[in-house]
Amino acid sequence: MAIEKIFHISTKESSKRIDHYLASHLTLSRSAIQKLIKSQLVTVNGEPVKQNYKIHPGDEIRVFIPGISPIPLIPEPIPLNILYEDEYLIVLNKPAGLVVHPAPGHERGTLVNALLYHCKDLKGIGGRERPGIVHRLDKDTSGVLVVAKTDYVHRHLSKQFKWHTVHRLYVALVKGYVEKDKGTVELPIGRDKRDRKKISPRTLRPKMAITHYKVLKRFRDFTLLELKPETGRTHQLRVHLAYIQHPIVGDPVYGGRAKIKAPRMMLHARYLGFVHPVKNMYMEFEAPLPEEMEGFIESLPT
Repeated sequence: MAIEKIFHISTKESSKRIDHYLASHLTLSRSAIQKLIKSQLVTVNGEPVKQNYKIHPGDEIRVFIPGISPIPLIPEPIPLNILYEDEYLIVLNKPAGLVVHPAPGHERGTLVNALLYHCKDLKGIGGRERPGIVHRLDKDTSGVLVVAKTDYVHRHLSKQFKWHTVHRLYVALVKGYVEKDKGTVELPIGRDKRDRKKISPRTLRPKMAITHYKVLKRFRDFTLLELKPETGRTHQLRVHLAYIQHPIVGDPVYGGRAKIKAPRMMLHARYLGFVHPVKNMYMEFEAPLPEEMEGFIESLPT
């Protein structure tokens, strides 16, 4: 569905480039905003402008954002590593490299495509684009993931995640020698105000994020950590670890320069515990470290 956004410029906000201003007020990348400007879908006082236009006090900016064409959801026979399944939900061990739900650039070959093939009646549960999906793991993160099969189960599990009553543990190999045996990172994060594709503390809309960590094993130049997120913000673990100067090995966005090439991002969702919405019993699931991650860790010098 197309939407229109209207902004009125105050004295404090004057003299900024219009593309910079809109990038800090919309959940769109600067390149996407520049495309809207070039397509004359952005007007100032009723007239189209160029991307380097400097805004003035009293300007009225109108941004027309066209509706996004829905991505066709096609069932695909992609193998699933099923840890548990009943008529209400399914728990999976997601491999690294598998995108959870379709998006521009990843219309096919996702977990949702596989689920639609495996579960014939998922459509409509949790929304058209993300049927059954209660939470997600990044493409390069492996591990335990729960998917709802009914609307009731989806709503119930979503509330458990919202109220932080779901228990999650991750394992991550990070760069450097982590000195403290355990600690906590409390850092509000959100969409980076300069790069909308990244999450960072440099944001206009910070949301509190809390991550607890514990050292499992130390190596010469790396440390194996157990991570317990208290909140569930996008890219939370990756951003928090990068912030304390111990980014996850193999992280293509927040990892920095690599001294050693890893076969994948070294982050794995090892444990997930929640209350079954229908059976009303606590259930817990664990996925061992994938072979490629375990093999890489075992090859490191101590």
